[in-house]
Amino acid sequence: MIVLNTKTQIKETVREIKKKGATIGLVPTMGYLHEGHGSLIKRAVEENDYVIVSDFVNPIQFAAGEDLESYPRDFEADKKLCEELGADAIFYPDPEEMYGDTFLSHVGVYEITTVLCGKTRPTHFSGVCTVLTKLFHLSMADRAYFGQKDAQQLAVVRRMVNDLDFNIEIIGCPIIREEDGLAKSSRNTYLSADERKAAVVLSKALKEGKELIDGGERDASKVKDTIVSVIEKEPLAKIDYVEVVDWDTLTEVSSIDGPVLAAVAVYIGKTRLIDNFIK
Repeated sequence: MIVLNTKTQIKETVREIKKKGATIGLVPTMGYLHEGHGSLIKRAVEENDYVIVSDFVNPIQFAAGEDLESYPRDFEADKKLCEELGADAIFYPDPEEMYGDTFLSHVGVYEITTVLCGKTRPTHFSGVCTVLTKLFHLSMADRAYFGQKDAQQLAVVRRMVNDLDFNIEIIGCPIIREEDGLAKSSRNTYLSADERKAAVVLSKALKEGKELIDGGERDASKVKDTIVSVIEKEPLAKIDYVEVVDWDTLTEVSSIDGPVLAAVAVYIGKTRLIDNFIK
């Protein structure tokens, strides 16, 4: 496996790969890789001739006061995992390489970025879409792989790719969970022992909401109220949002008549965690 640190290096590498007629799979990450990322890499290796993992903590998707500086990083461990899983290259640029001093362009997707996480992180998805646009172009990837845990991100990226006619297929992959149900996340490392136990309330609440739908409940407000009531029983939990929305448009629904996304964002102590299910 090779490490690519510059835009020139990745451009030259993929140019040679494409000359051979090979397919390229991209797994965009912010590093500190865990089993969830591993599942994306494994699938990319299965479905493509050449796999690139990007390892970049993207500064422009963090607002002032968010955890950019404290976001966990361990490149050597990331590199080892990528090698073990069969990735061919890891793209590991620094912010200066990606943006320089005169960067003026940003990519925006509207409406579906103003709900859910977009309510409290209004600049986040512009940063996500901008860096992904750059990564898609640099990698010349045929497919890019994203986890369902970041369901709004997945929906936004699919919309951007469709609206702007990107020549890339977006692959959504299932949430990978700990044995007790907590969704794998790099931010789980922020949790104290007591907070880690309390964090399981997210998956427990969503499980009860899903069971309601499976049992025939079609009133979205009842599903939402059930999820809220479970979370509110945990003293260390503070709800940012609980929503049941149309999976395509991310607009609120009153009746569950088609695919929906039930999504939660909850503070456990100072750590903001997200989780969801699609039904």
